Amino acid sequence: MSRILSILYKEFLQMKRDRLTIGLIFMLPLVQLLLFGFAIQTEVKHVSTVVFDQSLSPESRDLLDAFVASGYFDITAAAGSYNEVTRMIDSGKAKVGIIFPPDFSRNLARGDTATVQVLADATDSMVSSTAVATANSIGLLKSQNIIAQRAGGMNIPYDIRVRPWYNPDGITAYYMVPAILGIIVTMTMVMMTSMGIVREREKGTLEQLMVTPIRSYELMIGKIIPYIALGYLQITVALLVGRIIFQVPIRGSLLQLYILTLFFITASLGLGILISNIAKTQMQAFQMSFFVLLPSILLSGFMFPREAMPEIIQYLGNLIPLTFYLTIIRGIVLKGIGIQYLIPQVMALLTFSVVLITISILKFKKKIA
Repeated sequence: MSRILSILYKEFLQMKRDRLTIGLIFMLPLVQLLLFGFAIQTEVKHVSTVVFDQSLSPESRDLLDAFVASGYFDITAAAGSYNEVTRMIDSGKAKVGIIFPPDFSRNLARGDTATVQVLADATDSMVSSTAVATANSIGLLKSQNIIAQRAGGMNIPYDIRVRPWYNPDGITAYYMVPAILGIIVTMTMVMMTSMGIVREREKGTLEQLMVTPIRSYELMIGKIIPYIALGYLQITVALLVGRIIFQVPIRGSLLQLYILTLFFITASLGLGILISNIAKTQMQAFQMSFFVLLPSILLSGFMFPREAMPEIIQYLGNLIPLTFYLTIIRGIVLKGIGIQYLIPQVMALLTFSVVLITISILKFKKKIA
């Protein structure tokens, strides 16, 4: 135990001297949470819209008011021709064009179908899909109101009431901020651990440890524990930022979240130490860490739903610790569920931790390579 404490003291002393690393540990969660939290938004609102209203009737203005009231469309210009609408969309000045034909009001008065053309710039698929879905919903609601009025106030045949749970307003920050926390821990734990050990090897300080009576597992434990403390520090800062700035609700037990996070931190550290045992230089360690980080972002469900991925890609995602941690943190923070619902994810992270750290200890050799 005394040898492990000596390694702990050495690691904390080295961190204290490395002010840049300490600064990164404090600033990285803040900067990344603020940047990603504000930048990654899947609910696209206030889309710039140009209108070509050839009807100029109360009915067309009423429908336009419904478009504006939805919050998804901002009418930024009124066009005088179809070609002008096309030019504005081509130039990027508008993402959506709404065109009313001259007989729009007359068709409504006769009880015929009144056509409205909505053009969407589909070079941005997220904007276009949101615009199309919202425009269809507005048209359906307005049609139902007209049908009900013409039928003398008859009830609409179907009363479908949708109740989204846990995030009823569809706020992206609620979904993304907990995931960003997992990305931050993955990046810092893997990169800093792998590069830190390789840096010691390059500077020769690791050689001094090799000639001491310390055992391989004692050296690994002594190096892991300080980073566990730093990981918890990052998580605390990130949770505070998410709660104070983005108003992300924390519905579950923080104590339970902190306990289960230990398995994710140790799994990430085990991966970082394994990389440090393979890499010969800091550049190699950085490249290998980045090779781990990119799949973590793409395959874990951080940004894209795993259900939409091919089955073989989903299996590859199961080889990434972040995949299981996202289920844990989103479940506790957003749903408030208990550990009884998260046992498969906890067991997976525990397996990752044991396997990766064991391989790292066995691979580490107390001799100069």
